Amino acid sequence: MVTQIEIPPRVRPDGDSGYLEELTKAIFRAGFSWRVVREKWDAFRRAFDGFNLDRVAAYEAADIARLFNDPRIVRNRRKITGTVENARRMRELARQHGSFYSYLRSLDSLDYHQRVRVLTTHFYGLGRTGAFVFLHCVDEETPDWHDR
Repeated sequence: MVTQIEIPPRVRPDGDSGYLEELTKAIFRAGFSWRVVREKWDAFRRAFDGFNLDRVAAYEAADIARLFNDPRIVRNRRKITGTVENARRMRELARQHGSFYSYLRSLDSLDYHQRVRVLTTHFYGLGRTGAFVFLHCVDEETPDWHDR
């Protein structure tokens, strides 16, 4: 039996903050009902300051505690903490390469499986399926779902 998942449309984000939002969405979908995450996503945007990369990367303990206690979002401690760590890592990569999009271009010489291995190593909570969904959603080349 093949698992049916709802693959979202492809849309290249306008900037680094958009990549953070899509990465976070892919991670929160893992292990949760995608419908629940989708229904709460506007609240996630508000809670995480619109996924502004610099703001989220600068979150301190008080910000994280606020998120842990926000009933409007999925309050998974690992994923919330991971989002802040991922913002810091993404900001670092964007600074090194000029943008997160340019960082992704630096991986173009790798095949799909190698790219996934790099991304799952760099980003907390990102597994192979989440990497597929993230890459698909940000309009990167991905194999057909069944071929991944």
